[in-house]
Amino acid sequence: MTDPLRWCVGLVGYGEVGRILAEDLRARGVTVHAFDLKLAGESGAALRAHAAAQGVVLRSSHATLAAHADLVVSAVTASQTVAVAQACGPHVRRDSYFLDVNSASPGAKQRAAALIDVEGGRYVEAAVMTSIPPHRLRVPLLLGGAFAAELSPLVNALGFSSTVASERLGVASATKMCRSVMVKGLEAMVIESFTTARHYGVEDAVIASLHETFPGIDWEKQAAYFFQRVIEHGRRRSEEVREVAVTVHDAGLTPWSAFGTAERQGWVADLADAGLFGPRGTPGFARSADWRTEADRLLGHVKPQD
Repeated sequence: MTDPLRWCVGLVGYGEVGRILAEDLRARGVTVHAFDLKLAGESGAALRAHAAAQGVVLRSSHATLAAHADLVVSAVTASQTVAVAQACGPHVRRDSYFLDVNSASPGAKQRAAALIDVEGGRYVEAAVMTSIPPHRLRVPLLLGGAFAAELSPLVNALGFSSTVASERLGVASATKMCRSVMVKGLEAMVIESFTTARHYGVEDAVIASLHETFPGIDWEKQAAYFFQRVIEHGRRRSEEVREVAVTVHDAGLTPWSAFGTAERQGWVADLADAGLFGPRGTPGFARSADWRTEADRLLGHVKPQD
């Protein structure tokens, strides 16, 4: 395992993140295997087609993937963080690495680590510090744990952009969770504020005021991006913020802001699943350059008689 480019990288989770990592790793000639619960059946047809086009080997279970991988990358929803470690743990190759990029609480990462380390694997937590799509494989990662310093130069040789936060598990995740109080909270606040402003016809005045207070932010562009991301990924974001709430609670605070953010993100996700913004996967889905289009859909749902 001295040359990372000769590794087999196993991706658990073949959603947006997994597919981006697969594309970039395959472009560098790295062998990639993948497993996702959604691969079975008709719902996984698009995922199977993507894997075939990229030369990704699909595995039938966590066990078969873990048994073949030099590096397992867990990229699932926050609620599945520990479950994936539990499923992979008994099958990881001794001295292989397990990189957990999920947005979970420090406590969840510590529980996942115990399940991997007891089987002879080398668990490393990773905190993804910004949105993946613009940066792709080069998205900034904070690594943590006893094997973080060992793994960092190896994954960077694969094309990742990692730095070591701490050899103590939970530090990288705590950094991510505290950041998410702000970032995911801002997404929810913009949707709530701007949609309400749209109802009262004061959106231009609100944006002008915000620009005066925060002149470095293009609020029109930022709002369109926030609406798009929450409509597309509100479910995943809602789960993440529930992990944020656990992190805040464990610090001794009542997570009022995190609870509200999770509810707002989940509410938008429910409406997206119900088709309010159009069929998922269609060209126009959550792609409006003007956030007002999506705000009007929300208003039409909550106040259909107006």
